[in-house]
Amino acid sequence: MVQTILGSGGSIGIPLARELSKYTNKVRLVSRHPQKVNDTDELFPADVSDLKQIEKAIAGSEVVYVTIGFEYNLKIWQKTWPPFIQEVINSCKKQNTKLVFFDNMYVYARKSVPFMTEDSPILPPSGKGKVRERIREMIISEVEKRNLTALIARSADFYGPENKNSALSIMVADNLMKGKKAQVMGDPGKIHTFTYTPDAAKSTAVLGNTPDAFNQEWHVLTTKEGLTTLDWINLIAQEINTEARVQKVPVWMLKILGLFVPVMREFPEMLYQNEQDYIFDSSKFEKRFGMTATSPKDGIKKMIESLKK
Repeated sequence: MVQTILGSGGSIGIPLARELSKYTNKVRLVSRHPQKVNDTDELFPADVSDLKQIEKAIAGSEVVYVTIGFEYNLKIWQKTWPPFIQEVINSCKKQNTKLVFFDNMYVYARKSVPFMTEDSPILPPSGKGKVRERIREMIISEVEKRNLTALIARSADFYGPENKNSALSIMVADNLMKGKKAQVMGDPGKIHTFTYTPDAAKSTAVLGNTPDAFNQEWHVLTTKEGLTTLDWINLIAQEINTEARVQKVPVWMLKILGLFVPVMREFPEMLYQNEQDYIFDSSKFEKRFGMTATSPKDGIKKMIESLKK
């Protein structure tokens, strides 16, 4: 049976396609301009913001993975995500397709951030978090009514190859490679765990192909090392053989940077994540599947190799 990725061209969609080839030779890639990852991939060009195309994109699928990333803008999220997810849910119900939603940690309460598990309180302090909360409620509601078979695979902030839009890439690696200072938000002395994108993809593929993993929420494999943001910066600096010079970015500077890099305007409401320890625990997945995350040193090495290409 076909396994379909909605949002196949992104930093999770690409490695996910590679991982799914271990389970099926019928992987359907859905995006505006899909490109083959595996030789046997089926390409399905579609703009899923046109809701009429979603059912056709999902048709005949055993499992559909939602890894799409709409523009990182609160107003766009509020307008785009709910109707998109509703149409995905409707199509999955109609075609008896299982749903795997790739999510982030924005739904958790501020007080949960120092140690997040799948059981952490759902009380998002940000506008973007409230959008994710609504998506979660839409999916869980249908699962509880037994109208839908679905799971949520949740990730921490991530980094890795083929992922040039992460904070570690934009604010740290890119700057250090240009001889500039690494930029940090919040307190660089606080612990901040990151998810390595190939680990996230592997976890998501495993979950999507494990029947008893459905109708649950999961944290994908994430490093257990308690590295601070400054530790991550030092790892990156060592890998590119340069000095780890650091510039702390205050809120007013983010607003100025936002005039030139629009995504920066979206960061201030998320700063609470960087002002305290941020530990994303994946013990549930590790215990169930006997897997461990890639070490930060190895992950950073692969990320830098990708950025240099």
